[in-house]
Amino acid sequence: MSAVTHDLAHDGTAMLGRQLQRLRNNPGLLILTQTMPVTMLLFFGYVFGSALAMPGEEYRAFLVPGLLVATAANGLMTGMFQAAQDTHRGVTDRLRTLPVSRAAVPLGQAVADLLVTAAGLVPFLLVGLAVGWRMEGSVPGAAGAVGLLLLFRFATTWIGVFLGLLTRNEEAAGQLGGATFILPLLSNAYIPTEGLPGWLRTVAEWNPISAVTTALRDLFGNAPVPEGAAWPVAHPVAGSLAWCAVLLAVFVPLAVRRYARGEG
Repeated sequence: MSAVTHDLAHDGTAMLGRQLQRLRNNPGLLILTQTMPVTMLLFFGYVFGSALAMPGEEYRAFLVPGLLVATAANGLMTGMFQAAQDTHRGVTDRLRTLPVSRAAVPLGQAVADLLVTAAGLVPFLLVGLAVGWRMEGSVPGAAGAVGLLLLFRFATTWIGVFLGLLTRNEEAAGQLGGATFILPLLSNAYIPTEGLPGWLRTVAEWNPISAVTTALRDLFGNAPVPEGAAWPVAHPVAGSLAWCAVLLAVFVPLAVRRYARGEG
């Protein structure tokens, strides 16, 4: 292991501990982030399910992977708000004066968010089982679905970290983060895209959320890959991995560079 890698691992672990301690000191936020997906599952599953052609239980089985991915996409919002909060309150400037790797602070935030997300999957999946969702595919397929979901969360968190460092303001980050709620609506997370107008279906199917959602439905065995879809949805696993690779390749360097530069 090179000295640079060792320093990053050591400093990143320290920053990870800081982020987890931060969450421990703010239990209200932690409880909200853990219970909101479950609340959305119950609301969408029973309210929307009664209004669609799919029977209620069938729609809830269709919905669970979509809500999992919509929740993963919220890494953009949480990453942005936490980074903007630290920057606005001067915490980032103080951390920048310490002799730590420039990548360690955003990395610690992203990994802490990933661990919290992984823990939150347990109650969500248990509620999903209670309302009729089942893992119909193989065990390796289900494990692959969970891994792909966490990879997507990790990628969206880096987007949020960069945008939070860019905005440098809690209020602006909160308003912009709230606007990200529309992203799952422009995807197949809640409804199939086959019935959408042509241009809107194209937009929805090139949304990364659609590719990851389709991959989860396929790997969990909940729904087949739709025919005639755009490439990321027609090849959902490959499309999801490609989207995650692109997002990480773009936003990890941008976030690290922005953190290192500070106001300059």
